[in-house]
Parts: sequence; C-alpha cells; structure tokens
Amino acid sequence: MDDLSRATWVKSSYSGGNGGNCVEIAWLGGDVTAVRDSKNPGGPVVRFGGAAWEAFRGGVKGGSLTGIAG
Repeated sequence: MDDLSRATWVKSSYSGGNGGNCVEIAWLGGDVTAVRDSKNPGGPVVRFGGAAWEAFRGGVKGGSLTGIAG
C-alpha cells in the first residue's frame, strides 16, 4: 500500500468550480495514480496502474463514464 500522507493532490480540470462533484488526483510514483473525492479526503482512494489509468481517463474524456452513480 502506498503512503498517502505525503501525496500531493490536485483537483481534476473536469471537476466543477461550484463545490459539487470534485475529484482529486495524486501521482504516487512508478505508474500508480490515485483518485479521491475532494469532499472526503480521508475516505476511500482508488489506485490505478498505468494501463488502467489510461483506460479510465479515456473513458472520462470520451464521455462513456458519465451517469455512473457511486
């Protein structure tokens, strides 16, 4: 498991500026990218390896992940 205490989190450019659905991303080294809900920074974190991150990112950019409920 990666140590997230030193991670630098950045807000996704796809997150709204109105305090709504906000996603934060941190690059953890190697090919691992972490994603969390900015409204719940102590909550769950999803980690992606390189290929999985590219597939996820492509799905978001392409619009195929819209409407997914959490």
